[in-house]
Amino acid sequence: MTYDVIIVGGGIQGVATAYELAKRGAGKILLLEKTILTGGSTGSCAAGIRAQFGSEFNVRLMARSLEIFEHMDEELGYSKEYLELWQGGYLVLAYSEKEFEGLKRNAEVQHRFGLDTAILSPEEVQKDFPRVNIDGVVGATYHSRDGHADPFRVTFAYAEAARKLGVEIREWTPVSEILVENGKVRGVKLQDGSEEYADRVLVTAGAWTTALLKTAGVDLPLWGEKHEILITEPWERVLGPMVISFSRGFYIQQRPHGSFIMGLPPVDPEHWYEPEAFDFSSSMDFLMRMAKEATHVLPFLQGVNIVRQWAGLYEMTPDHHHAIGPVDEVEGLWVAAGGSGHGFMFGPVMAEQLSKWMTGSSMDIDLTPLAPGRFKKGALVVEPAVVG
Repeated sequence: MTYDVIIVGGGIQGVATAYELAKRGAGKILLLEKTILTGGSTGSCAAGIRAQFGSEFNVRLMARSLEIFEHMDEELGYSKEYLELWQGGYLVLAYSEKEFEGLKRNAEVQHRFGLDTAILSPEEVQKDFPRVNIDGVVGATYHSRDGHADPFRVTFAYAEAARKLGVEIREWTPVSEILVENGKVRGVKLQDGSEEYADRVLVTAGAWTTALLKTAGVDLPLWGEKHEILITEPWERVLGPMVISFSRGFYIQQRPHGSFIMGLPPVDPEHWYEPEAFDFSSSMDFLMRMAKEATHVLPFLQGVNIVRQWAGLYEMTPDHHHAIGPVDEVEGLWVAAGGSGHGFMFGPVMAEQLSKWMTGSSMDIDLTPLAPGRFKKGALVVEPAVVG
């Protein structure tokens, strides 16, 4: 069958872009997912949402993404309670003067885009967040509109809205090859050998993107990197914000129902380009390191039981930014992947702006600096505020 656009990948990026394209009249749209919606990185992420970045580019993007999240109930027809949109803020801790100076520079950028980020002394951290251990803390920043949403429910809400606009979504439909003829995309071949055709194919397959693009002769420097998360039993409500440190790499948040979710980057991460190498096993090393960091920052957690831990993949790029836009080597082939641990929070704004790009409309925020061709040109985009 022939479509106007085929999207490969059913995480937040693919599903939200399908909705935005349909809203803009992009024609007949097919979305293909190899397992279930949110079956990849979206379903295993911590789903934090923050505007506390350091580059003007990312701050502007996330300022808009925050607005989209805040009005998602009106846009998609699902309540904030259902979406579990919780804006308890992000508290970013600095453990050196150099790190604190960097946070203050980041806050200046955020202020220019209308974000009310507070710069806090250790004493102010202790006063406002008395459960946080300030030993070694030099300073912090806090933005109250940062927060969290449920990645499953947000994606499912986008999917239902997309279906209402005529988007066809097929789960359990793996794509084995991107079809190319005379330098132009023709469609995709499915694992069962059947083919679907379109003049535009958008790959939003997360860490699986690299292997799929190779079938079209495209080499993208994007790899999978295992990250682990744990969640505790519910506890009394004592912590509002997500507490993070860029230098130490941890993030810890208490969810609305009381459980604490937390993560920490690997010490020596492997770069996995082929799906056969992906490892989703949990490790004792993560558990021990995470327990040490968590009980230092929040000492009361020493008595809280862990319910489970799991692993998922960050889809990494050399500059920790998305690869988003048309692929130079194949006409009609587009990509949107490489969120580098920030894919969920950027998903709505990337979908909004990418859909405008793909339909020939003017983007409010120019995404062309993130086009995948930048890696060959050496035009990397630098972001200083990355966890780990």
